[in-house]
Amino acid sequence: MSKAVEFKNRDRLIQLGIAISTLRRIRGMSQEKLAEKANVSRSLISMVEAPNAARNFTVEVLFNIADALDISPADLLDASVFPDNVINKSRKPLTDLKSDKK
Repeated sequence: MSKAVEFKNRDRLIQLGIAISTLRRIRGMSQEKLAEKANVSRSLISMVEAPNAARNFTVEVLFNIADALDISPADLLDASVFPDNVINKSRKPLTDLKSDKK
């Protein structure tokens, strides 16, 4: 089994890393503290959070990080991925948004 990231999963892994980084900062944690609580190395957390790189990591690591951030793994995954229908949906003009509130 290759450790190379398939192209279709590259963006997903990057988005997940950004979600982890964002939630870690919201929780007021350093990478060192998150690594300690998740029982992984700080370098692994840094690698996962790197926005310019997509690295595979195990489901066990995902579970440990989610537990350390006090979030379910499913919610962490949901926070990191916007479905294609959301991404590809055209934005409403501001005038349409104002009329929706009436």
